[in-house]
Amino acid sequence: MIDYKGQVALVTGGASGIGLALARALLARGAQVIVADVNEAGLTAAVQQLGPGCTVIACDLSQPEAQSGLVERALQVAGRVDLVCSNAGIGRNKRVLKEAFDDAAERVLAVNLRAGIRIAQAYHAHLDASGRQGRVLFTASENSLAVPSAVRGSGLGLYAASKHGLLIMAEWLRDETAGGPMSVHVLLPGAVYTPLIQKALPDPALAPPALNLIMPERAAEVALRGLDLGLFYIPTQRHLADDMRARFDGVRLAVDALGL
Repeated sequence: MIDYKGQVALVTGGASGIGLALARALLARGAQVIVADVNEAGLTAAVQQLGPGCTVIACDLSQPEAQSGLVERALQVAGRVDLVCSNAGIGRNKRVLKEAFDDAAERVLAVNLRAGIRIAQAYHAHLDASGRQGRVLFTASENSLAVPSAVRGSGLGLYAASKHGLLIMAEWLRDETAGGPMSVHVLLPGAVYTPLIQKALPDPALAPPALNLIMPERAAEVALRGLDLGLFYIPTQRHLADDMRARFDGVRLAVDALGL
C-alpha cells in the first residue's frame, strides 16, 4: 500500500463526483490534496467538506494556458506534486449523425483529451528536472474500450472518442516514459453516480441493474487499490472486460474469414 503521508496529490475536476471522492480518499490516507476545478462554488463547498489538508485552484481546463500551467500553479501552492489525478471531464449526448463539431464539442475534446496530456507533459518535465518520482492517473471511461450494452442509444460518440483518444495516448505515453520518473495509470470507470448521470437519474436506486451503477466512493477505492498494485488499466467494474470482448471477437472472426 502506498504511503501518502507527506505527499501531495493534485486532483482535477475535484469539486464533485469521482474527483471529490479521490480527494477525500487521498486525504484519509495522509496526503495533502490540491483540488482544481472550473466550478468556484463547488471548490468552496469542497474545502468545507474536505477540511484541513485541502487547498484549491480555480481553473478552466478548456484553455491551453490553464492546461500547461496547472502543474506550476500546484507547485507554487505546495512545493511538490507526487500524484496527478487528471480527472476533469465533460459529458456530451449527441448522435454521431447529428454531431456538429461546434464550440461545445471542441470543449469536450479540450478537457477530456488534451488537458490531461498537456498536464502530463508539464508534470513529466518537472519530475525530470527535479529528480523526483511521480505518478499520473488519467480518468478515462468504459467508453474508451467499447460501446457498452447498457448505454447503447445514448449518443455518446464524441464523448467516447475523447476518452478512447485519452486511453490510446496514455498507452503511448506509458511506452515513452518506461523506466523514467513518471508512472502512468488509467482509471476506467463504468457507470458512476456523478453529476453527469444525476441529470438523467435523480435517484440512484432507480438505476437499471444492467447499468451496474456504483458510487464515486467505490470508484475512488478501486482507483487507489489499482495504484497500490501498480496497475496500468484500473477498471471499476467487472463488466468492462465482457463489453470489450465484442471488438476482440470481431477482429478474430475477420482474421479467420480473411485467411490471415
